[in-house]
Amino acid sequence: MTSTVNTHWVLTLVCEDKPGIVHAISGAIVAANGNITESSQFASEDTGRFFMRLQIESAVPREHFEKQIIPVADRYNMTWQLDTVGRHMKTLVLVSKSAHCLNDILFRQRGGQLPVEIPAVFGNHKDLASMAEFYGVPFESHEITADADKRSFEAMLRAYIKSADIELIVLARYMQVLSEEFCKEFEGRIINIHHSFLPGFKGANPYAQAHARGVKLIGATAHFVTADLDEGPIIEQNVVRVEHSDSKKRLVSIGQDVESKTLTQAVRWFAERRVLLDGDRTIIFS
Repeated sequence: MTSTVNTHWVLTLVCEDKPGIVHAISGAIVAANGNITESSQFASEDTGRFFMRLQIESAVPREHFEKQIIPVADRYNMTWQLDTVGRHMKTLVLVSKSAHCLNDILFRQRGGQLPVEIPAVFGNHKDLASMAEFYGVPFESHEITADADKRSFEAMLRAYIKSADIELIVLARYMQVLSEEFCKEFEGRIINIHHSFLPGFKGANPYAQAHARGVKLIGATAHFVTADLDEGPIIEQNVVRVEHSDSKKRLVSIGQDVESKTLTQAVRWFAERRVLLDGDRTIIFS
């Protein structure tokens, strides 16, 4: 039943908040000869739900570990996941022409700072093919100029996601709107990034509009994609103060830096199983 090598597990669970949950799950972990190395929990007063993330070291096989967890999960009607700490999550990245977010993700993934495996980058333009090639990641270009192209592209995406066992889809400044059907099908698995703290500056050249209005704060928001454009549950936000002396070019540079940082952090937390959904908002065990 036991092995000589410890496995470092990450266990996440969500259920209705009731007395005895922590005691019960701790007992199951003890029965699986587990040692808790990290623990976070939260009870939502708004929804009455309980959230927990644990990291556990144990020398027993996965089957034995799950055998101890399942009765507790059934008793409390839990939604739960068991994974290994540090496993690289299979991630598909979609891009258009902007390079900063893709570069940051690929750089940190190659450097071992981001626990993801990126089997491919898909773009609706060819501009970033050389960047993906530099990092040794296959790049595919799929031009989208009409609704028929979008339907064809999304059909291809569905097939690829299934065949490649993709767990996460990252929109790294991908400037196409995904269909409502696609968003619903992969709800909770698509992360997007966009500029924020620029109220009223929509459309082309938002940083030029911000410069013209003398904006003092700029930032970025990473969120889950839903059918409601840019209104999905927020994962991470950052903001930077800027000055009247900052040029339009400087604002763009600052904005790109904060977008890259914010998206990469959101991807890291998701890949580490630190993001749990509570209706329209997220619980982040950072």
